[in-house]
Amino acid sequence: MSRSMSQDQFDLAVVGSGIVGLAHAALALDRGLRVVVVERHDRPVGASVRNFGHVGITAQSGEGLAYAKAGRRHWLNFGARAGFWVGELGTLVVARADDEVELLREFASQRDGEVALLDRDAVSRHASIKDPALRGGALFTEDVRVSSPEAIPALARYLSEEGVEFRFRTNVTGLDEGVVHTSRGEIRATEIVVAVGHDTDMLSPSTAEEIDLQRCSLHMLELDCPTGSHFDPVLLTGLSVLRYKGLSGCAAAQEVRSRIERTTPDLFELLVNLKMSQRPNGRLVVGDTHVYGHTHDPFRDEAIDDVLLREFRQLLGADLTVRRRWTGEYASSTQVDFLIAEPTPRVRYVSVTNGTGMTTAFGLAEHVLEAALTPAAAR
Repeated sequence: MSRSMSQDQFDLAVVGSGIVGLAHAALALDRGLRVVVVERHDRPVGASVRNFGHVGITAQSGEGLAYAKAGRRHWLNFGARAGFWVGELGTLVVARADDEVELLREFASQRDGEVALLDRDAVSRHASIKDPALRGGALFTEDVRVSSPEAIPALARYLSEEGVEFRFRTNVTGLDEGVVHTSRGEIRATEIVVAVGHDTDMLSPSTAEEIDLQRCSLHMLELDCPTGSHFDPVLLTGLSVLRYKGLSGCAAAQEVRSRIERTTPDLFELLVNLKMSQRPNGRLVVGDTHVYGHTHDPFRDEAIDDVLLREFRQLLGADLTVRRRWTGEYASSTQVDFLIAEPTPRVRYVSVTNGTGMTTAFGLAEHVLEAALTPAAAR
């Protein structure tokens, strides 16, 4: 029998090579387990390589904050081991209205030592913000970032070199306890983690339906950096703070929300998160908008990109040149932030369902593996 049709035995089989899947594979490898990763494409091409590369710890809350803090440690660890860049540059939140300044003051009072409030001049030292409406801002010092298109493949290569087996161009056709059925034969594993994000509905429709799992589609752009400009941290704005639970939970957030809805209804309707990250090559990744549904129209509306470019021209005070455009897509649920479901014994569906996969995946994987590998009597 050829190897492709053999029945291989592993301690852990991971379906999906996005950051959630790779995090499980990486931490299982460090536990000494024999691991296989099954991926239908010939490389990671999904949400994990299409994002800002933002590991935004500080703005999380509750369970997400715990996962995020664990994730920071693992990103630094695997960045050093796998040889990809991890920038400990923080997140800069730019305030362009008095209510945004008030929100940041309130948040800083809740996060002792993690939030540094900044005046206009201090903001400008961190980033070339030219908007005359600039009031001040805050630096989230613990946040880090990576360049996703390089970091995700580099992590996969490292894991392969260290003994994780990758089965690319292999479709999963079914899952039973201890068995992954694929287009290239059966793979046997003691534990199975299915980390396919929004495609959970393809393999376990009932699991997806229980949490009303949808696809969030978002517009993103890559721009040339304006001449003479610099942007060290990831950049967030008042629109961004409404999307992170740590910030949106502040009392002042409602006033920010009401003002944005009243003064810029197009941004509110598009659920714009005005956010920016600079790649190591200098280019700026900017976005994004959010549309939710089970299936999205395949045609991209240029008017939405025009809105994003209008806002960034105002923020940066410069003409902008677009070099690349793409549509991101990730799993979303209004019911849970993290999916951990076991519809079949020892077959766990695991997804981040609030758009914070780069931030929380490692911490989530740590939690899932601990539960999966700890005998019930010892829990």
